[in-house]
Amino acid sequence: MNLFQIGFLKVTLLDILDILVISFILYKIYFFLRNSRAAQMFVGLVIILIVSLITRLFNMSGMTWIFDSLKTVWLIAFVIIFQPELRRMLIFVGQSRIIRYFVKVSSGKTFDEVVKAAVELSKRRYGALIVMTRDMGIKSIAETGIRLQAEVSAALLTSIFNAKSPLHDGAIIIQNDIIEAAKCILPLSQSPSLGPHFGTRHRAALGLAEESDAVILVISEETGRISVAQDGELIQNLDEPGLQKILSGAFKLPAETASWLELSKKR
Repeated sequence: MNLFQIGFLKVTLLDILDILVISFILYKIYFFLRNSRAAQMFVGLVIILIVSLITRLFNMSGMTWIFDSLKTVWLIAFVIIFQPELRRMLIFVGQSRIIRYFVKVSSGKTFDEVVKAAVELSKRRYGALIVMTRDMGIKSIAETGIRLQAEVSAALLTSIFNAKSPLHDGAIIIQNDIIEAAKCILPLSQSPSLGPHFGTRHRAALGLAEESDAVILVISEETGRISVAQDGELIQNLDEPGLQKILSGAFKLPAETASWLELSKKR
Protein backbone atom coordinates (compact mmCIF):
# COMPACT_ATOMS: atom_id res chain seq x y z
CA MET A 1 0.00 0.00 0.00
CA ASN A 2 1.52 3.31 -1.18
CA LEU A 3 1.36 6.20 1.29
CA PHE A 4 2.80 8.87 -1.00
CA GLN A 5 5.21 9.30 -3.85
CA ILE A 6 8.38 11.42 -4.24
CA GLY A 7 9.16 11.70 -7.91
CA PHE A 8 9.41 8.15 -9.17
CA LEU A 9 9.88 6.74 -5.64
CA LYS A 10 6.83 5.13 -4.06
CA VAL A 11 6.85 5.18 -0.26
CA THR A 12 4.98 2.44 1.59
CA LEU A 13 4.26 1.79 5.26
CA LEU A 14 6.98 -0.88 5.21
CA ASP A 15 9.48 1.71 3.97
CA ILE A 16 8.61 4.04 6.86
CA LEU A 17 9.03 1.19 9.35
CA ASP A 18 12.35 0.26 7.73
CA ILE A 19 13.62 3.84 8.08
CA LEU A 20 12.54 4.03 11.73
CA VAL A 21 14.28 0.75 12.62
CA ILE A 22 17.51 1.79 10.89
CA SER A 23 17.37 5.21 12.58
CA PHE A 24 16.94 3.55 15.97
CA ILE A 25 19.88 1.20 15.34
CA LEU A 26 22.11 4.08 14.21
CA TYR A 27 21.10 6.11 17.27
CA LYS A 28 22.00 3.24 19.59
CA ILE A 29 25.36 2.78 17.83
CA TYR A 30 26.01 6.50 18.30
CA PHE A 31 24.94 6.23 21.97
CA PHE A 32 27.41 3.43 22.68
CA LEU A 33 30.33 4.89 20.71
CA ARG A 34 30.18 8.60 21.47
CA ASN A 35 32.90 10.21 23.59
CA SER A 36 35.17 7.19 23.20
CA ARG A 37 38.21 6.20 21.19
CA ALA A 38 36.00 3.69 19.41
CA ALA A 39 34.04 6.62 17.94
CA GLN A 40 37.20 7.90 16.25
CA MET A 41 37.98 4.43 14.90
CA PHE A 42 34.41 4.11 13.66
CA VAL A 43 34.77 7.40 11.76
CA GLY A 44 37.97 6.07 10.22
CA LEU A 45 36.19 2.92 9.04
CA VAL A 46 33.36 5.02 7.57
CA ILE A 47 35.91 7.12 5.66
CA ILE A 48 37.50 3.94 4.28
CA LEU A 49 34.04 2.72 3.24
CA ILE A 50 33.30 6.02 1.49
CA VAL A 51 36.65 5.85 -0.34
CA SER A 52 35.89 2.30 -1.47
CA LEU A 53 32.51 3.44 -2.85
CA ILE A 54 34.16 6.34 -4.68
CA THR A 55 36.77 4.04 -6.26
CA ARG A 56 33.99 1.73 -7.44
CA LEU A 57 31.98 4.69 -8.76
CA PHE A 58 34.91 5.91 -10.89
CA ASN A 59 35.81 2.38 -11.99
CA MET A 60 39.27 2.48 -10.39
CA SER A 61 39.91 -1.23 -10.91
CA GLY A 62 43.14 -1.40 -8.90
CA MET A 63 41.75 0.23 -5.75
CA THR A 64 38.45 -1.64 -6.14
CA TRP A 65 40.33 -4.95 -6.26
CA ILE A 66 42.25 -4.04 -3.09
CA PHE A 67 39.11 -3.13 -1.15
CA ASP A 68 37.26 -6.23 -2.38
CA SER A 69 40.19 -8.41 -1.32
CA LEU A 70 40.13 -6.90 2.17
CA LYS A 71 36.40 -7.42 2.81
CA THR A 72 36.96 -10.35 5.17
CA VAL A 73 39.78 -8.51 6.92
CA TRP A 74 37.50 -5.49 7.50
CA LEU A 75 34.90 -7.73 9.15
CA ILE A 76 37.44 -9.35 11.47
CA ALA A 77 38.99 -5.96 12.26
CA PHE A 78 35.55 -4.54 13.07
CA VAL A 79 34.84 -7.33 15.57
CA ILE A 80 38.27 -6.99 17.21
CA ILE A 81 38.30 -3.19 17.40
CA PHE A 82 34.76 -2.81 18.67
CA GLN A 83 34.67 -5.89 20.90
CA PRO A 84 33.91 -3.94 24.14
CA GLU A 85 31.19 -1.88 22.45
CA LEU A 86 29.66 -4.94 20.78
CA ARG A 87 29.62 -6.69 24.15
CA ARG A 88 27.83 -3.75 25.74
CA MET A 89 25.29 -3.67 22.90
CA LEU A 90 24.55 -7.39 23.29
CA ILE A 91 24.18 -6.99 27.06
CA PHE A 92 21.86 -4.02 26.51
CA VAL A 93 19.71 -6.03 24.09
CA GLY A 94 19.70 -9.11 26.32
CA GLN A 95 18.60 -7.12 29.37
CA SER A 96 15.99 -4.97 27.69
CA ARG A 97 12.47 -5.04 29.10
CA ILE A 98 11.09 -6.90 26.07
CA ILE A 99 13.66 -9.70 26.27
CA ARG A 100 13.35 -9.99 30.05
CA TYR A 101 9.58 -10.27 29.68
CA PHE A 102 9.93 -13.48 27.65
CA VAL A 103 13.25 -14.77 28.95
CA LYS A 104 14.55 -14.41 32.46
CA VAL A 105 18.04 -13.01 31.89
CA SER A 106 20.31 -12.22 34.77
CA SER A 107 23.94 -12.57 35.70
CA GLY A 108 24.36 -14.44 38.96
CA LYS A 109 28.10 -13.84 38.79
CA THR A 110 27.69 -10.06 39.02
CA PHE A 111 25.49 -10.27 42.13
CA ASP A 112 27.81 -12.83 43.68
CA GLU A 113 30.81 -10.54 43.17
CA VAL A 114 28.94 -7.56 44.63
CA VAL A 115 27.91 -9.55 47.72
CA LYS A 116 31.45 -10.85 48.25
CA ALA A 117 32.82 -7.34 47.84
CA ALA A 118 30.31 -5.93 50.34
CA VAL A 119 31.26 -8.54 52.94
CA GLU A 120 34.98 -7.90 52.43
CA LEU A 121 34.54 -4.14 52.56
CA SER A 122 32.55 -4.52 55.77
CA LYS A 123 35.32 -6.60 57.36
CA ARG A 124 37.97 -4.06 56.41
CA ARG A 125 35.85 -1.07 57.43
CA TYR A 126 36.17 0.49 53.98
CA GLY A 127 33.41 3.02 53.34
CA ALA A 128 31.66 2.32 50.04
CA LEU A 129 28.75 3.31 47.80
CA ILE A 130 27.74 0.80 45.11
CA VAL A 131 24.89 1.78 42.79
CA MET A 132 23.17 -0.99 40.81
CA THR A 133 20.78 0.36 38.18
CA ARG A 134 17.49 -1.21 37.22
CA ASP A 135 15.09 0.09 34.54
CA MET A 136 15.61 3.82 35.08
CA GLY A 137 18.74 5.32 33.57
CA ILE A 138 21.01 7.53 35.70
CA LYS A 139 23.30 8.78 32.98
CA SER A 140 23.58 12.25 34.54
CA ILE A 141 24.92 10.66 37.73
CA ALA A 142 27.44 8.49 35.88
CA GLU A 143 28.73 11.54 34.00
CA THR A 144 29.80 13.16 37.29
CA GLY A 145 32.42 10.45 37.83
CA ILE A 146 35.30 8.82 36.01
CA ARG A 147 34.40 6.39 33.23
CA LEU A 148 35.70 2.85 33.84
CA GLN A 149 33.84 0.29 31.68
CA ALA A 150 35.22 -2.62 33.72
CA GLU A 151 33.94 -6.10 34.51
CA VAL A 152 32.48 -6.48 37.98
CA SER A 153 34.70 -8.37 40.40
CA ALA A 154 34.99 -8.43 44.18
CA ALA A 155 38.73 -7.73 44.02
CA LEU A 156 38.24 -4.65 41.85
CA LEU A 157 35.44 -3.28 44.01
CA THR A 158 37.52 -3.76 47.15
CA SER A 159 40.54 -2.03 45.61
CA ILE A 160 38.45 0.91 44.38
CA PHE A 161 37.19 1.67 47.89
CA ASN A 162 40.58 1.29 49.52
CA ALA A 163 41.25 4.60 51.30
CA LYS A 164 44.52 4.94 49.34
CA SER A 165 42.74 4.63 46.00
CA PRO A 166 42.11 7.91 44.13
CA LEU A 167 38.65 6.57 43.21
CA HIS A 168 37.42 5.69 46.72
CA ASP A 169 35.43 8.90 47.24
CA GLY A 170 31.93 8.90 45.77
CA ALA A 171 29.93 6.04 44.29
CA ILE A 172 30.46 3.49 41.56
CA ILE A 173 27.72 2.80 38.99
CA ILE A 174 27.04 -0.78 37.87
CA GLN A 175 24.85 -1.10 34.79
CA ASN A 176 24.34 -4.16 32.57
CA ASP A 177 26.97 -6.16 34.52
CA ILE A 178 29.59 -3.46 33.85
CA ILE A 179 31.13 -0.90 36.21
CA GLU A 180 30.28 2.18 34.18
CA ALA A 181 31.96 4.83 36.34
CA ALA A 182 33.54 5.52 39.70
CA LYS A 183 33.84 8.56 41.96
CA CYS A 184 30.29 9.63 41.07
CA ILE A 185 28.41 12.27 43.03
CA LEU A 186 24.95 11.35 44.31
CA PRO A 187 22.20 13.74 45.44
CA LEU A 188 21.85 14.05 49.21
CA SER A 189 18.56 13.20 50.88
CA GLN A 190 16.86 15.85 53.00
CA SER A 191 14.62 13.31 54.69
CA PRO A 192 14.02 14.11 58.39
CA SER A 193 13.86 10.36 59.09
CA LEU A 194 17.65 10.20 58.89
CA GLY A 195 19.13 10.97 62.26
CA PRO A 196 22.28 13.04 62.81
CA HIS A 197 24.34 9.86 63.25
CA PHE A 198 23.98 9.08 59.53
CA GLY A 199 26.87 10.30 57.41
CA THR A 200 27.10 11.62 53.88
CA ARG A 201 27.23 8.15 52.31
CA HIS A 202 23.87 7.10 53.74
CA ARG A 203 22.28 10.41 52.82
CA ALA A 204 23.63 10.12 49.29
CA ALA A 205 22.37 6.54 48.94
CA LEU A 206 18.88 7.46 50.14
CA GLY A 207 18.93 10.59 47.99
CA LEU A 208 19.42 8.57 44.81
CA ALA A 209 16.91 5.93 45.96
CA GLU A 210 14.32 8.72 46.29
CA GLU A 211 14.94 9.92 42.73
CA SER A 212 15.44 6.63 40.86
CA ASP A 213 14.73 2.90 41.02
CA ALA A 214 18.41 2.05 41.54
CA VAL A 215 19.55 -0.19 44.39
CA ILE A 216 22.38 1.38 46.39
CA LEU A 217 24.64 -0.54 48.75
CA VAL A 218 26.27 1.42 51.59
CA ILE A 219 29.14 0.19 53.76
CA SER A 220 29.81 2.34 56.80
CA GLU A 221 33.43 3.33 57.33
CA GLU A 222 32.89 3.74 61.09
CA THR A 223 30.98 0.56 61.88
CA GLY A 224 31.40 -1.63 58.78
CA ARG A 225 27.63 -2.19 58.69
CA ILE A 226 25.97 -2.95 55.36
CA SER A 227 22.81 -1.05 54.36
CA VAL A 228 20.74 -0.93 51.18
CA ALA A 229 18.73 2.02 49.90
CA GLN A 230 15.91 1.31 47.45
CA ASP A 231 12.52 2.77 46.61
CA GLY A 232 13.09 5.69 48.96
CA GLU A 233 13.85 3.51 51.98
CA LEU A 234 17.03 2.59 53.85
CA ILE A 235 17.40 -1.00 55.08
CA GLN A 236 20.13 -1.21 57.72
CA ASN A 237 22.40 -3.74 59.43
CA LEU A 238 22.31 -6.45 56.78
CA ASP A 239 24.31 -9.65 56.91
CA GLU A 240 25.35 -11.66 53.85
CA PRO A 241 22.13 -13.76 53.53
CA GLY A 242 20.02 -10.64 54.06
CA LEU A 243 21.88 -8.78 51.32
CA GLN A 244 21.48 -11.73 48.94
CA LYS A 245 17.76 -11.85 49.65
CA ILE A 246 17.29 -8.12 48.97
CA LEU A 247 19.22 -8.25 45.71
CA SER A 248 17.31 -11.35 44.58
CA GLY A 249 14.01 -9.60 45.23
CA ALA A 250 15.03 -6.23 43.81
CA PHE A 251 16.28 -7.68 40.53
CA LYS A 252 13.77 -10.55 40.42
CA LEU A 253 16.45 -13.20 40.07
CA PRO A 254 15.12 -16.61 39.02
CA ALA A 255 15.17 -19.38 41.61
CA GLU A 256 18.15 -21.14 40.01
CA THR A 257 20.24 -17.97 40.20
CA ALA A 258 19.30 -17.34 43.83
CA SER A 259 20.25 -20.93 44.63
CA TRP A 260 23.56 -20.46 42.83
CA LEU A 261 24.26 -17.42 44.97
CA GLU A 262 23.52 -19.41 48.11
CA LEU A 263 25.87 -22.22 47.03
CA SER A 264 28.65 -19.73 46.20
CA LYS A 265 28.37 -18.38 49.73
CA LYS A 266 29.15 -21.84 51.18
CA ARG A 267 32.28 -22.39 49.09
